[in-house]
Amino acid sequence: MSTEPDRTGGPMGRRIALYAGLMLVAFLVGLIPMWVVARGRAAERDVAQRELRLCQLQNSLSSAALDARRGEYERARVAASTFFTSLGEQVNTTSTTSDLTAPQKETLRPLMNQRDDLITLLARSDPAAADRLSEIYTSLQKGMQNVPAQ
Repeated sequence: MSTEPDRTGGPMGRRIALYAGLMLVAFLVGLIPMWVVARGRAAERDVAQRELRLCQLQNSLSSAALDARRGEYERARVAASTFFTSLGEQVNTTSTTSDLTAPQKETLRPLMNQRDDLITLLARSDPAAADRLSEIYTSLQKGMQNVPAQ
């Protein structure tokens, strides 16, 4: 007779190993589908956030135009400043972090040149600012046409 213990663990050790293996397989069978669904939801969330940022960009400009038409130049100035800040972030970032495509960036980048003049018009409560804001809004709409989903 050998005095060394059985290293295989005997029938009880094999049974425990088998149960542990089956539990691992059952865990993975449940985990993998949930992981796939979570990835899909994350992609949907990213698309929705992208669309929201673009809508907020347009909304701030349309709000500025409307406020300027109503003679509320300070509110229009704040909204226009928000628009130009957001637009600057979009056109000056890398293509992987921007919500705009490269052609859209090139089309919309010239709008940034009008920022200082427009903010000055609004600060002076000049009624011409409303027309300029409307023109910029039209340019923005043309520049963002056919925005592909990413």
